[in-house]
Amino acid sequence: MEMNPSLFEGRLVRLTSVDPDKDAEIERKWTHDLEYLHMLTEQIAMPLSIFQIKKRYEKLEKEMEESGRQFYFAVRAKAAAGHESPDRLVGFVNLSWIEWSHGSGRLSLGIGSPQDRRRGYGTEALQLIMRYAFHELNLFRVEAAVPEYNRIALPFFAKSGFAEEVRQREALHRYGRRWDLVYMGLLSDEWEETRKTRDVNREA
Repeated sequence: MEMNPSLFEGRLVRLTSVDPDKDAEIERKWTHDLEYLHMLTEQIAMPLSIFQIKKRYEKLEKEMEESGRQFYFAVRAKAAAGHESPDRLVGFVNLSWIEWSHGSGRLSLGIGSPQDRRRGYGTEALQLIMRYAFHELNLFRVEAAVPEYNRIALPFFAKSGFAEEVRQREALHRYGRRWDLVYMGLLSDEWEETRKTRDVNREA
């Protein structure tokens, strides 16, 4: 997929395509953090090998090319963010289940290592992918499915303008109890309003 650098670049991070040879080893380490995996998905969490991750990359690439309903990006910290190595992989962002006739899609976002969280990487990656979704893909709405126990993601999405739309009661069983699965949504005009407010506050 050909990418316009300015469209996918912020102050802290840039969104790029995946580099299987370099990224698989980093992501392999993330899959050994079961708490991280539980925050991302309701599926069974299990560690993956480098080979398994590379096969997943291949499957993603094929799905993106054939279906046109998914856009997967690596989130990389820029050298200006204060790290020695530029373009260090810190996470991913994915737009999937895109329904072009309805202008809707589903978002998932993850920052892999605990030391890279709460540093603004996720916030900026979200801003970049929302701009891409609403300005470039012309989507009307984007949703995210968040487990109730993910106490970081729920306020994170709410702060960015997402509103709770559907709550599947006790849909998940983890940590010895049942939890709701919360679907949060953001419409294009709501995002524009949130973006304008954020820009005003930044200038104040």
